[in-house]
Amino acid sequence: MPKPRTKRGADREERKRKRRGEDADKSKYESKRQRRIADELQPGDQQDFPIEEYQQQPNGPTEFFGMLADEEQEYFRRADEMLELNQFPTAEDRDMFLESVFKEAQGKELKLASSQSCSRLMERLIQLSNTTQKKNLFNAFGGHFLSLVQHRFASHCCEALFLRSAGIVTQELAGFTVDIKGASADEHQPEASMEELFLATLDELEGNLSYLITDRFASHTLRVLLLVLSGRPLDDVSVKTLMKSKKKENISVAGSAAADEQNKGLRAVPGSFTLAVQKIIADSIAGVDSTGLRVLARHPIGNPTLQLLLELDMALNKTEKKSSEPSESETAPPTLLQQLLPGAPKSLSDPASEASEFINGMIYDQIGSRLIETLVAHCPGKVFKPLNHNFFLPRIEVYVRNDISCYPAIKVLNRIGKDDLVTAADKITPTVPQLVAKTRYNVLRALFERCSARGINDQIKKLTKALKEGCGSQPADLVTTLCHLSEPAKSKEEVTRNEYAVQSHGAALLTTLLSIPGSLKAVHESILALPTPHLLRLATTSMPTVTLLTTALSTPSQNSLFQKSLVATVSPHTAELSTSQFGHNLINSIADVPSKGKDFSVPFHVKESMMQRLANQEAELRESWMGRSVWRTWKGDTWKTRRGDWKTWMREIDAQAAQPVTHAKGRDEGDKHNPAEKQDKKHMNTRKDEE
Repeated sequence: MPKPRTKRGADREERKRKRRGEDADKSKYESKRQRRIADELQPGDQQDFPIEEYQQQPNGPTEFFGMLADEEQEYFRRADEMLELNQFPTAEDRDMFLESVFKEAQGKELKLASSQSCSRLMERLIQLSNTTQKKNLFNAFGGHFLSLVQHRFASHCCEALFLRSAGIVTQELAGFTVDIKGASADEHQPEASMEELFLATLDELEGNLSYLITDRFASHTLRVLLLVLSGRPLDDVSVKTLMKSKKKENISVAGSAAADEQNKGLRAVPGSFTLAVQKIIADSIAGVDSTGLRVLARHPIGNPTLQLLLELDMALNKTEKKSSEPSESETAPPTLLQQLLPGAPKSLSDPASEASEFINGMIYDQIGSRLIETLVAHCPGKVFKPLNHNFFLPRIEVYVRNDISCYPAIKVLNRIGKDDLVTAADKITPTVPQLVAKTRYNVLRALFERCSARGINDQIKKLTKALKEGCGSQPADLVTTLCHLSEPAKSKEEVTRNEYAVQSHGAALLTTLLSIPGSLKAVHESILALPTPHLLRLATTSMPTVTLLTTALSTPSQNSLFQKSLVATVSPHTAELSTSQFGHNLINSIADVPSKGKDFSVPFHVKESMMQRLANQEAELRESWMGRSVWRTWKGDTWKTRRGDWKTWMREIDAQAAQPVTHAKGRDEGDKHNPAEKQDKKHMNTRKDEE
């Protein structure tokens, strides 16, 4: 018979309810705390728990693939260490070890990929895997790619798998071969082609591309997938900046470079990949209006993906229009370019049109201007011409002064024809002192390069004069201002990233001027006018600054005393420069200068005295890799033991240098009769686009 409820019993029940409430609050607090810790984790932290377990996605919660047991984690950790050390006796031993690791990882691929401590091992395994092992990983990841590409760690494994499998598609186009290396008889099963595996992956992502574009992790994987499908070179510098962020950890292992050779350069891709790229572009922007595209263009994660989509869309449509009939092109759906610039090219002449508002709104936006760069560089000539004449050319001198709009303006300078370049140079020349004050050295460098390529020497002279006036009245001010030598010297730790970039751009501008006959003399005069401390600072500050000196030293000068004077200034500091990280490059370059010549030589006795200085410091030189490099370049051992052979080597340098110099003179004489013919041929395609 149940007991009647009393006041004491009621109090006891109340205390139980409170305890249950406290436990619930505590568990809620713990879950929040765990989530906060997960958000604060850095890539180097060795924690292993499902970080994104509580994060919700549009299609529901993220899949949780489980966790590795402690013994399994320890095994894979040791395997990772062994691969990194690479102390295998032979390549066959390493292959056997890899085979055993893959066998142990069978059935645990998803756990490895989503584990913070073991995902690096998975990336290394992918880099060293053969064709069959890559296909097995595709099959293991199959059905879960949508979750994997959004995972903080597994997304990197997907990127590595896509990149390392790109070359296999091209190989299979030539002839499908089954890789049975290391497989037993009962493991021989029909293999799917790599093309089919990629298309199956796309089927899993279909319908979710619109939000994957702006996903923190999936957006990078989507860009990699687009590049693989398009057949573009994966080792291009511009492509690498699209594929990964600056903070991405570089995972590599010994032997991966040789295995990656098949993925370099342009790749042939099947027609299904081209159709897949078109479908991705269409699905990504499906249902997105002009306002949504503007928001996406300003999105820090979505903008790089939109750049790639726009570039691929313009390339594909350019190819299709050549092969399709006019009636087909009229009925085709609007392209991404047409959605960004409605009514172009006609609408670009109307300042109130939607296309004009888009250009004016994006060109000064820190993120949106990058899309304008892609648009300017790759849009068809019929769009670029009104874009240039209605927006950029009338205000080019304003755009180049701004720290954001100057980058699209540089793209315009690289593409416009000779007549427009003359107009742009005339407008920019009066503002050169302002550009120097604002450190817009990249604009000046692009302008000098394009004027030299187009052969407009009058504008080069005007620009050089304006540059000298903007730097100062003294000859040394040209190098002092552009390389910021007037500021007090700082240690490597004290120099900020921006200061280093500005100084590097200034040195690169001066190096460019050395390749232009009209500006060469000004740079040589400025270097000779530098005091010795500034010259030594140039040689030891950074690679761009010492490259300026080595390029100047190897460039023939109208002043026959230039090389001799420069070497005479540097010679007393030979020992100091020889052990410098950057300065040793200058000492090495002196050895390659011939001993005889009117406008390009260093006397033999000067080089012999430098060799004597190096011999006196031989013990100190051998203590550092920089000193050993100098000793090896100057053939110090030969000088010590076989002095006659060393002198013979010096005469061989003179003989080798005589022939290229003679050839260069002949080429220069030809340029006088037909200026910039070679450069104009190089940019013939650009002019055709504009016409």
